[in-house]
Amino acid sequence: MAATRTDLHTDLHSDTHPDTHPDTHAGTHAGTHTDTHCPYCSLQCGIRLSAGRGGPELAGREDFPVNRGGLCMKGASALELLAHPERLTTPLARPHRGAELRPVSWDEALDRVVDGITAAQRAHGRDAVACFGGGGLTNEKAYQLGKFARVALGTSAIDYNGRFCMSSAAAAGTRAFGIDRGLPFPLADVAEADVVLLVGSNPADTMPPAMRWFEAGRVRGATHIVVDPRRTATAAAAHRHLQPVPGTDLTLANGLLHIAIRDGLVDEAYVAARTTGFAAVRRQVRRDWPDRVERVTGVAVADLVATVHALARARTAMILTARGAEQHADGTDTVQAWINLALALGLPGRGVGSGWATVTGQGNGQGGREHGLKADQLPGYRKLADPAARAHVAGVWGVHPDSLPGPGVSAYELLDSLGTPAGPKVLLLAASNPVVSAPNARHVAERFGALDLLVVTDFFLSESARMADVVLPTTQWAEEEGTLTNLEGRVLRRRRALDPPPGVRTELEIWHELARRLGRGAHFPTDPAEVYAELCRASAGGVADYAGITWDRLDAGEELFWPCPDPAHPGTPRLFTDRFPTPDGRARFVAVADRRVTERTDGRYPFLLTTGRSRTHYQSGTQTRRSPALVRAEDRMYAELHPELARLVGVGDGDAVRLTTRRGSTVALARLTDAIRPDTVFLPFHWPGANDLTSPRLDPTSRMPEFKACAVAVAAVRPARPAAPPAAVVTTAAVTVPTTRS
Repeated sequence: MAATRTDLHTDLHSDTHPDTHPDTHAGTHAGTHTDTHCPYCSLQCGIRLSAGRGGPELAGREDFPVNRGGLCMKGASALELLAHPERLTTPLARPHRGAELRPVSWDEALDRVVDGITAAQRAHGRDAVACFGGGGLTNEKAYQLGKFARVALGTSAIDYNGRFCMSSAAAAGTRAFGIDRGLPFPLADVAEADVVLLVGSNPADTMPPAMRWFEAGRVRGATHIVVDPRRTATAAAAHRHLQPVPGTDLTLANGLLHIAIRDGLVDEAYVAARTTGFAAVRRQVRRDWPDRVERVTGVAVADLVATVHALARARTAMILTARGAEQHADGTDTVQAWINLALALGLPGRGVGSGWATVTGQGNGQGGREHGLKADQLPGYRKLADPAARAHVAGVWGVHPDSLPGPGVSAYELLDSLGTPAGPKVLLLAASNPVVSAPNARHVAERFGALDLLVVTDFFLSESARMADVVLPTTQWAEEEGTLTNLEGRVLRRRRALDPPPGVRTELEIWHELARRLGRGAHFPTDPAEVYAELCRASAGGVADYAGITWDRLDAGEELFWPCPDPAHPGTPRLFTDRFPTPDGRARFVAVADRRVTERTDGRYPFLLTTGRSRTHYQSGTQTRRSPALVRAEDRMYAELHPELARLVGVGDGDAVRLTTRRGSTVALARLTDAIRPDTVFLPFHWPGANDLTSPRLDPTSRMPEFKACAVAVAAVRPARPAAPPAAVVTTAAVTVPTTRS
């Protein structure tokens, strides 16, 4: 991987931790390098920052087992943001509502925040102040923000944007296995699977370095099957592509299990020895006979049969789910249906190359949800409503258990309540951009406008920060120390390589200063090593036990996966080998059925909209839409349409197209492709406007919003060609799709 270079505000540190070594990178001056990790997705690829002639250079680390030197275009361009001209380097505040943001001193900004907090809580109670975090925060920051909310503010009003990412898989995994760790085995196990069924994931575009493990499996003869409404780059490389109607994944999974039972493919010995609840599931899926499943999903019976037989007959096999299966108002049950199939075939805990897993998306999406950012959680995956958990964590924090607030509401419910008579009047928003990333985003922006005080900590003026009353500038990835936890449950060290610009502070420093002004500063150290050590004590004995994962062990090069209960423990790269972490050691089948929660199409909104990530951009685009290299590759929002749908509405490739749902409307450029179903439109969510369209309907268990399927109307903005005459159906060689659905 070629190194990338940019002019930065400071030289590379020459005195960093033991991971700073004499530099041997070609084309650089003799100097130093620092080993750390990419600031983007959950792979957390190893990267090396080296001192070069023109400034720091970045390259993938060959010694890191996840990426082995590979980087995607986002990771390779990460240096571009460190000295970006739009970088925030001084606090900003509005003199009064309606005025423009202007530079202020740190003291003025922090005093303004504390005055707003104090006034709101004095008038309306502790829950008048809310906190909302981001999945890119380090473990130390995620832990400290949860503690800040509960100890410094005494509020129950806290959640984070990981609720929009991993919550359905977390809920289903916890329900079935007693634990939520995205991959309960190392990523390298993918290469050892003879059959991989990948549901609603496109790693070829969203995390390209992971594809080395899929490619290694195919080289040795593995069969890969992809479930996705689009023929993505991942699907195109697979041996079989199942292309269901968006929102029908649960029925598809139940149909596969029906066939497994019908054809005698269930691992009855495994089910009897290692699970409970299968009888109810067996009864439930009787109604999901293959012909019905084909009618509902659009997937041919022959493909259903071939898929389940391939999984059942393989020596090693795994089922991987991701956002396509999870970001639904029935996402927990949908994931459970795939877990039921995996359990029936005896895959979880079978050995290397087999199992069920979910592919975490956000950079620290795994660690963020383990240590107290969720509304109902305390560090170590302890439950806030559990008296024993409260007592343990309160003891570590040095407070009385009764002083801790109870569980709050989930992310969208929290955002929806802002500024209402009973809701929070002040929001502290850290490293997140909900006015782009939240569902029904225009409504969220309206709720922001109703607040008495909005405070945003970030390193760019995101769309959410532009609405703030106070903006506090923070450090970026190469300027800070800490840990993160990747999709495998592998704990990693983020190392500081560069000094931040003058005037920029870490979130740990910001929260300490706010807590000090509120009289609780002694509870909030600013040294990330001290915070991490406290995190380990707080997590000890919990499900996500970090007690034995010390910075010293990580700096010495040990590969450590939680749970790791003591410094002599080797960590746990593979879960479920002997038993499941449930009271009886058995995994739980749960009977689930299609509740028809997907928004119905009709004559006004005749098609289905699904959203997702593109190859070029990441999350709300706050970072990637400022990267010159990435903007050159993809500079505006687009909508993928099948040529038959485009012909029907009179849209050509590159034309402006208006997408309208029951919540709002946005305009994108049409990108015509036969890789998508004719009844479906795909919209990447990295630009403002995309999530103005999506539904706020929530999963009853995970509180995940419905991102992946909603009814949409499609129209040319300025018809460049006449629309096709009205037709009853849009027809392709692969599928016949009604233009309206009941």
